[in-house]
Amino acid sequence: MRILLSVLTLFALWLLMSGIYKPMIVGFGLVSALIAVLVVRRMDQVDQDHLKIPLNPLKLLGYLLWLMWEIVKSNITVTKMILSPRMGVRQHIFHVPNTQKSELAEVIFANSITLTPGTITVETESDAFWVHAVSYDESDHEALADMDRRVTALETGAA
Repeated sequence: MRILLSVLTLFALWLLMSGIYKPMIVGFGLVSALIAVLVVRRMDQVDQDHLKIPLNPLKLLGYLLWLMWEIVKSNITVTKMILSPRMGVRQHIFHVPNTQKSELAEVIFANSITLTPGTITVETESDAFWVHAVSYDESDHEALADMDRRVTALETGAA
């Protein structure tokens, strides 16, 4: 059942991304999805290395909705900054501590910072990130601390 679900998921993604619905091409897509799943299954049997995703799926969905709203708000702010007669650029690189326990959650936090317009994670350390902001404000620290708390809350076993 797991193999079938994996093949169908990969095939559906391939079909959506390719946009080509000719029978021969669709057949190639189905065969390539099947081969990919079989290769991954074989690799799992050899090395017994499995990816563990220590995240709560419902909290992740809520976080993604919150992140999309933050991206919209940041887009509006950056657009206003660009369109204003005097651009209020206050570039700054600053240190942002992170409290995540898993590497996956750290990656989610770093990418969330980068996805938010006007900020980008430029360097990672074991317990913090260096972030560049186009329009720096002291409130950026509080906003990123809130984002850090939300990502940490995604982890299973986290408060």
